[in-house]
Amino acid sequence: MPTSEEAIEANRRLWNEWAKFHVGSEFYDVASFVDGGDPIRIDDYEREEVGPVEGKTLLHLQCHFGMDTLSWARLGARVTGVDFSTEAIAAARNLAAQVGIDATFVESDVYGLPNALDGQFDIVYTSKGVLGWLPRIRPWAEVAAHFVKPGGLLYVTEVHPVTQVFADEGVQPGELRLHYPYWEHEAPITITVEGSYGGAPTAGWEEHGWDHSMGEILTALVDAGLRIEFLHEFDFVSWPVPFLVKSEDGRYRLPPGTNGQLPLFFSLKATKPA
Repeated sequence: MPTSEEAIEANRRLWNEWAKFHVGSEFYDVASFVDGGDPIRIDDYEREEVGPVEGKTLLHLQCHFGMDTLSWARLGARVTGVDFSTEAIAAARNLAAQVGIDATFVESDVYGLPNALDGQFDIVYTSKGVLGWLPRIRPWAEVAAHFVKPGGLLYVTEVHPVTQVFADEGVQPGELRLHYPYWEHEAPITITVEGSYGGAPTAGWEEHGWDHSMGEILTALVDAGLRIEFLHEFDFVSWPVPFLVKSEDGRYRLPPGTNGQLPLFFSLKATKPA
């Protein structure tokens, strides 16, 4: 069983491989981002919940190769993106140059970011499939709060912790089989991957992840000095999940006719007192 540090380092190597492939993948379609065919990769609900960003400073934690970060820049923010992958940060800097955006990209893991970056930001942003790569949620919350300036906000949109407890292999749509822990756990969940969500050919590699409950996430943010403004729960996930089906809007939900309902995705906004 790897330690947390060993698991994070293994994940870093995996994301370096994924980043090299993702830049040219059909999944990300960088060409349409560069030529303006699909220039904003932020969902409408995110833009509505965050509010206007024109002229504001924005820090994007775990930004991969920066498409969301640069999308916020196209909406008027002055952006800084952070990721622990050397390849992803190099690709992000190259992409910023391609589209002519003055953006800062910093190579660092989340926990060590205060040693790699100075200043505070109007908005700290994190989204979609990133918290599960972190073994401990309290240090994440402390770092996120550290970079929110007084009067500023943290915005998170992410897969719901409830979604994470169900088996995602060998199941059919609508088959909800409890398999993974809900509360935070020390030992990583280690999975052998066939490739990445973006189609990277990394069969046989391993990824390591951790779960965090909704209560743990919210309490960690409050204890870090932030005020929860809202928590919204949604009936969809933004990517394919074996026990869900694709809806007309491109999102993934429980099959029609499923008895009962579950939160599958969430968003939250937290502010730091001025």
